[in-house]
Amino acid sequence: MADTPVSLLERLRANPDPRSWQRLVDLYTPLIRDWLRRHALQASDSDDLVQDVLGVLVQELPNFRHDLRRGAFRRWLRNITANRLRTHWRKRGRRPVATGDSDFEGVLNQLEDPESRLSAEWDREHDRHVARRLLELLAGDFEPTTWAAFRMLVLEGIDTAEVAAQLKITPNAVRIAKSRVLSRFRKEAEGLIDE
Repeated sequence: MADTPVSLLERLRANPDPRSWQRLVDLYTPLIRDWLRRHALQASDSDDLVQDVLGVLVQELPNFRHDLRRGAFRRWLRNITANRLRTHWRKRGRRPVATGDSDFEGVLNQLEDPESRLSAEWDREHDRHVARRLLELLAGDFEPTTWAAFRMLVLEGIDTAEVAAQLKITPNAVRIAKSRVLSRFRKEAEGLIDE
């Protein structure tokens, strides 16, 4: 683990490395695939489009500039996904019927509209997914006791004294573990999840 962790987005923009790209792929593939499958795509088509979306990210991320507005990356990713989906259907020369009462074009327009119900749903799911998945990916970066203390205290809501007793460490060590993991999580998630 680096002494001064840099956010995933910053690593990919400034000094991309295979491990950081793999983390991005591991983080976003399930989210994008789930969204595409939910919106009128078969599994094979959604897998192809996931690759298309990730290809655009690889190509364009070095030029991405977070504009300091909440959800800038999330919005950018949502628009890339909607655009790739629109291109996919245009190339196929057909428009599928979307789920719900609206037409497929209406679904894409909603996804691109930051004020729509569908965009709000994307934003909520994005943040929940990224937080959960990022924690899963970070677990291996910490000593087992540090991770266990964090998981028990923060994720399971067990009292500090009880965590310390179960892990046979001091309450202060439990608080330090929590602080280390949260600090790393916040830094890694910077720009991906905007508080």
